[in-house]
Amino acid sequence: MDDVVVIPTPDKNDDDFWTTVMTQVEPAWNDPTDDDAFTMDEAVLDAVRALAERISTRALAYRTAGKPFEPALMAAPDVQLALLRALYEAKRSVDRLAESAATVAGRSGANYAQLGAAWGGIKRQSARLKWPHAVAKRSASESIPLRYAGGTAVIHHDPDADAWWYAAIAADRQEEESDAVHATSTEAIARATEFLLAHAQPTRPASA
Repeated sequence: MDDVVVIPTPDKNDDDFWTTVMTQVEPAWNDPTDDDAFTMDEAVLDAVRALAERISTRALAYRTAGKPFEPALMAAPDVQLALLRALYEAKRSVDRLAESAATVAGRSGANYAQLGAAWGGIKRQSARLKWPHAVAKRSASESIPLRYAGGTAVIHHDPDADAWWYAAIAADRQEEESDAVHATSTEAIARATEFLLAHAQPTRPASA
């Protein structure tokens, strides 16, 4: 009989919440089923169709004429080109979000072999090339930069208190600076990530 892995589920106000949450469990995920993949396809298609209709010149012509954009118009080759352009933007979004997730995981203790396994099973060396700054080699007192959810943070060590703190600027320009009360850099990273996620906005690359 297989051993059952019991994963603790502390509440946010429990004293051991962050220590438990930042202790990595194995396995980290279960492989998606075909149904999971089809559900993801539908969600992505909904998102890219909405963008395609916003950028399609044909759809704009219908809006200007005050006419509804019928689903049958999606068959037009130019609309499919707009859909393809929207899918490219979706790919860029995935790449940005993947970099954020890899960085938070790497700065919180995951190694490149684990990042590669999560990214479809690529090799450790490929994961290192894809996200070269995700897993940082650092001394015990070195500051740790972090980018997540469109914001940035820097995690610092206070040698006098022998504790960690962070300064963060979120995507909505809200700022937060914690006290030096976090026992480990991992806990400080988790708190900074929580703040950045709470104040996230869609990532908008700067115009060239």
